[in-house]
Amino acid sequence: MLAVAEEVFAERGYLASSMDEIADRVGVSKPMLYEYFGSKEGLLVACTRKVRAELLLVTTTTAMRGGTPAEMLRSGLIAYFDYVRLHGRAWTLLRTEGAFASPEANAEVEASRAEHTKVIVASLSRYMSSPVAIASLEPMAELIVGGTERLAVWCQSHPEVSAEQAADLVMRLARGALADVLSDTSPGRG
Repeated sequence: MLAVAEEVFAERGYLASSMDEIADRVGVSKPMLYEYFGSKEGLLVACTRKVRAELLLVTTTTAMRGGTPAEMLRSGLIAYFDYVRLHGRAWTLLRTEGAFASPEANAEVEASRAEHTKVIVASLSRYMSSPVAIASLEPMAELIVGGTERLAVWCQSHPEVSAEQAADLVMRLARGALADVLSDTSPGRG
Protein backbone atom coordinates (compact mmCIF):
# COMPACT_ATOMS: atom_id res chain seq x y z
CA MET A 1 0.00 0.00 0.00
CA LEU A 2 2.75 2.41 0.93
CA ALA A 3 4.72 1.79 -2.27
CA VAL A 4 1.68 2.50 -4.42
CA ALA A 5 0.68 5.55 -2.40
CA GLU A 6 4.25 6.84 -2.63
CA GLU A 7 4.11 6.41 -6.41
CA VAL A 8 0.77 8.22 -6.74
CA PHE A 9 1.81 11.07 -4.43
CA ALA A 10 5.07 11.48 -6.36
CA GLU A 11 3.32 11.38 -9.75
CA ARG A 12 0.41 13.68 -9.00
CA GLY A 13 1.38 15.56 -5.87
CA TYR A 14 -0.42 15.19 -2.58
CA LEU A 15 -3.30 17.55 -3.30
CA ALA A 16 -4.14 16.04 -6.71
CA SER A 17 -3.91 12.44 -5.45
CA SER A 18 -7.04 10.59 -4.44
CA MET A 19 -7.64 7.73 -2.08
CA ASP A 20 -9.82 6.20 -4.82
CA GLU A 21 -6.91 5.97 -7.24
CA ILE A 22 -4.57 4.60 -4.59
CA ALA A 23 -7.12 1.98 -3.54
CA ASP A 24 -7.70 0.99 -7.18
CA ARG A 25 -3.99 0.59 -7.88
CA VAL A 26 -3.44 -1.40 -4.68
CA GLY A 27 -6.48 -3.56 -5.34
CA VAL A 28 -8.24 -2.85 -2.06
CA SER A 29 -11.30 -0.87 -1.10
CA LYS A 30 -11.04 2.78 -0.16
CA PRO A 31 -12.52 2.03 3.30
CA MET A 32 -9.63 -0.38 3.87
CA LEU A 33 -7.12 2.43 3.27
CA TYR A 34 -9.01 4.58 5.74
CA GLU A 35 -9.05 1.69 8.22
CA TYR A 36 -5.25 1.41 8.08
CA PHE A 37 -4.27 5.07 7.80
CA GLY A 38 -7.25 7.13 8.95
CA SER A 39 -6.99 9.71 6.18
CA LYS A 40 -5.07 10.70 3.08
CA GLU A 41 -2.82 12.76 5.34
CA GLY A 42 -2.26 9.70 7.54
CA LEU A 43 -1.24 7.74 4.45
CA LEU A 44 1.19 10.49 3.43
CA VAL A 45 2.69 10.54 6.92
CA ALA A 46 3.13 6.75 6.82
CA CYS A 47 4.87 7.02 3.44
CA THR A 48 7.10 9.82 4.73
CA ARG A 49 8.05 7.78 7.82
CA LYS A 50 8.95 4.81 5.62
CA VAL A 51 11.23 6.88 3.38
CA ARG A 52 12.74 8.61 6.40
CA ALA A 53 13.59 5.27 8.02
CA GLU A 54 15.04 3.84 4.80
CA LEU A 55 17.23 6.88 4.20
CA LEU A 56 18.51 6.97 7.77
CA LEU A 57 19.28 3.25 7.75
CA VAL A 58 21.22 3.32 4.48
CA THR A 59 23.24 6.42 5.34
CA THR A 60 24.14 5.44 8.90
CA THR A 61 25.02 1.82 8.19
CA THR A 62 27.21 2.87 5.29
CA ALA A 63 28.85 5.69 7.23
CA MET A 64 29.76 3.39 10.11
CA ARG A 65 31.95 1.35 7.77
CA GLY A 66 34.38 4.26 7.40
CA GLY A 67 37.56 4.15 9.44
CA THR A 68 38.34 7.86 9.78
CA PRO A 69 35.90 10.73 10.35
CA ALA A 70 36.37 11.84 6.74
CA GLU A 71 35.73 8.32 5.43
CA MET A 72 32.63 8.05 7.60
CA LEU A 73 31.20 11.34 6.37
CA ARG A 74 32.06 10.67 2.73
CA SER A 75 30.59 7.14 2.85
CA GLY A 76 27.36 8.45 4.36
CA LEU A 77 27.16 11.17 1.72
CA ILE A 78 27.67 8.68 -1.11
CA ALA A 79 24.91 6.50 0.35
CA TYR A 80 22.64 9.56 0.52
CA PHE A 81 23.24 10.55 -3.09
CA ASP A 82 22.87 6.92 -4.23
CA TYR A 83 19.54 6.70 -2.40
CA VAL A 84 18.31 9.88 -4.08
CA ARG A 85 19.36 8.57 -7.49
CA LEU A 86 17.86 5.09 -6.99
CA HIS A 87 14.74 6.19 -5.10
CA GLY A 88 14.12 9.63 -6.56
CA ARG A 89 10.37 9.50 -6.20
CA ALA A 90 10.55 8.46 -2.57
CA TRP A 91 13.10 11.15 -1.77
CA THR A 92 11.08 13.78 -3.63
CA LEU A 93 8.05 12.75 -1.63
CA LEU A 94 9.99 13.23 1.60
CA ARG A 95 11.48 16.53 0.56
CA THR A 96 8.53 18.21 -1.12
CA GLU A 97 5.18 16.57 -0.51
CA GLY A 98 5.87 15.85 3.13
CA ALA A 99 7.16 19.35 3.71
CA PHE A 100 4.13 21.16 2.36
CA ALA A 101 1.14 18.85 2.76
CA SER A 102 0.48 18.97 6.48
CA PRO A 103 2.07 19.92 9.78
CA GLU A 104 2.51 16.25 10.76
CA ALA A 105 4.14 15.34 7.44
CA ASN A 106 6.33 18.44 7.68
CA ALA A 107 7.39 17.31 11.17
CA GLU A 108 8.53 14.01 9.62
CA VAL A 109 10.65 15.86 7.07
CA GLU A 110 12.23 18.02 9.76
CA ALA A 111 12.79 14.93 11.93
CA SER A 112 14.67 13.32 9.04
CA ARG A 113 16.96 16.33 8.77
CA ALA A 114 17.46 16.41 12.54
CA GLU A 115 18.32 12.70 12.61
CA HIS A 116 21.01 13.16 9.99
CA THR A 117 22.41 16.14 11.88
CA LYS A 118 22.55 14.08 15.08
CA VAL A 119 24.30 11.22 13.30
CA ILE A 120 26.97 13.58 11.95
CA VAL A 121 27.45 15.23 15.35
CA ALA A 122 27.62 11.91 17.21
CA SER A 123 30.00 10.38 14.68
CA LEU A 124 32.41 13.28 14.46
CA SER A 125 32.34 14.50 18.07
CA ARG A 126 34.10 11.30 19.16
CA TYR A 127 37.18 12.59 17.35
CA MET A 128 37.17 16.07 18.87
CA SER A 129 38.70 17.06 22.17
CA SER A 130 37.99 20.80 22.31
CA PRO A 131 34.60 21.80 23.82
CA VAL A 132 34.60 24.83 21.50
CA ALA A 133 35.05 22.62 18.45
CA ILE A 134 32.32 20.25 19.64
CA ALA A 135 29.96 23.19 20.20
CA SER A 136 30.51 24.36 16.61
CA LEU A 137 29.85 20.89 15.23
CA GLU A 138 26.04 21.03 15.36
CA PRO A 139 25.65 24.14 13.20
CA MET A 140 28.26 22.74 10.80
CA ALA A 141 26.30 19.47 10.61
CA GLU A 142 23.14 21.49 9.87
CA LEU A 143 24.98 23.19 7.01
CA ILE A 144 26.13 19.82 5.68
CA VAL A 145 22.61 18.37 5.85
CA GLY A 146 21.00 21.41 4.22
CA GLY A 147 23.69 21.75 1.59
CA THR A 148 23.55 18.05 0.79
CA GLU A 149 19.80 18.24 0.28
CA ARG A 150 20.10 21.20 -2.08
CA LEU A 151 22.94 19.54 -3.98
CA ALA A 152 20.79 16.41 -4.34
CA VAL A 153 18.06 18.56 -5.92
CA TRP A 154 20.63 19.93 -8.36
CA CYS A 155 21.97 16.43 -9.08
CA GLN A 156 18.52 15.26 -10.14
CA SER A 157 18.82 17.52 -13.18
CA HIS A 158 22.49 16.63 -13.67
CA PRO A 159 22.55 12.83 -13.89
CA GLU A 160 26.11 12.90 -15.19
CA VAL A 161 27.27 13.78 -11.64
CA SER A 162 27.91 10.54 -9.75
CA ALA A 163 27.18 10.01 -6.07
CA GLU A 164 30.93 9.99 -5.44
CA GLN A 165 31.41 13.30 -7.26
CA ALA A 166 28.53 14.88 -5.35
CA ALA A 167 29.93 13.58 -2.05
CA ASP A 168 33.33 15.01 -2.94
CA LEU A 169 31.79 18.45 -3.50
CA VAL A 170 30.25 18.37 -0.03
CA MET A 171 33.51 17.08 1.44
CA ARG A 172 35.41 20.03 -0.05
CA LEU A 173 33.15 22.39 1.87
CA ALA A 174 33.09 20.24 5.02
CA ARG A 175 36.88 19.97 5.15
CA GLY A 176 37.17 23.73 5.33
CA ALA A 177 34.60 24.04 8.11
CA LEU A 178 35.73 20.97 10.04
CA ALA A 179 39.41 20.84 9.16
CA ASP A 180 40.46 19.79 12.66
CA VAL A 181 38.35 16.64 12.62
CA LEU A 182 38.32 15.74 8.92
CA SER A 183 42.03 16.02 8.26
CA ASP A 184 43.95 12.87 7.53
CA THR A 185 45.86 13.32 10.79
CA SER A 186 42.81 13.45 13.07
CA PRO A 187 43.38 11.91 16.48
CA GLY A 188 41.40 8.75 17.13
CA ARG A 189 41.76 7.32 13.64
CA GLY A 190 40.86 3.65 13.34
